[in-house]
Amino acid sequence: MGLTAASAGGAPTPSRLPVLSQPFVDSFERDSVGSDYFATGNQYRIEGGKLCVKGARNRPLWLRRRLPTNARIEVEAQSGSDDGDIKLEGWGDGQAAATRISYTDATSYLAILGGWKNRFHVLARMDEHAADRPEVGIEPGSDDPRQQPVLKDRVYRLKLERSDGRTVRFWVDDVEILSFTDPEPLAGGGHDHFAFNNWETPVCYDNLRIEPLSG
Repeated sequence: MGLTAASAGGAPTPSRLPVLSQPFVDSFERDSVGSDYFATGNQYRIEGGKLCVKGARNRPLWLRRRLPTNARIEVEAQSGSDDGDIKLEGWGDGQAAATRISYTDATSYLAILGGWKNRFHVLARMDEHAADRPEVGIEPGSDDPRQQPVLKDRVYRLKLERSDGRTVRFWVDDVEILSFTDPEPLAGGGHDHFAFNNWETPVCYDNLRIEPLSG
């Protein structure tokens, strides 16, 4: 039976938080974000059974659980804007937030759907503005499902997964958008947490599930 979120707490001591050994699920059916999360900003709230955020300016909401090296992270997400911009972080330090306007000092892999006003899908390593970031350019009308823009109010099923200790994969509605094999994988202390993140657009999340994977 998986862990279920019930009750945003104070600053964590990440190394003392438990490592997930069974699935963690959160349906957000409550009145407040709760103590299972550490908020680096005050923009996160529960609305109608969903986790919603707007204008966080790269101040994440970190889950107060440690990820194993290999895990599958699944969540539903929808943007309330034609600008898209849905963002997740995986394998970060559990407490970092942007210290400048450009988010070049992340501690995680960043999965971004419809970023930069619906121009790119991105899977970046620690610097979402890196010149060599893995990305897919969005081309409205393209036959390639990977190049579709984020549609306002549409619910997307996002999945971020690593199963071999090195390769991070990013899916949207069962379509693999991007993958990245890291020669220096982010794992272990300082790289073992999940977060929701946001720049400016209104985004809501629901039905989070994180499953530890063997290997």
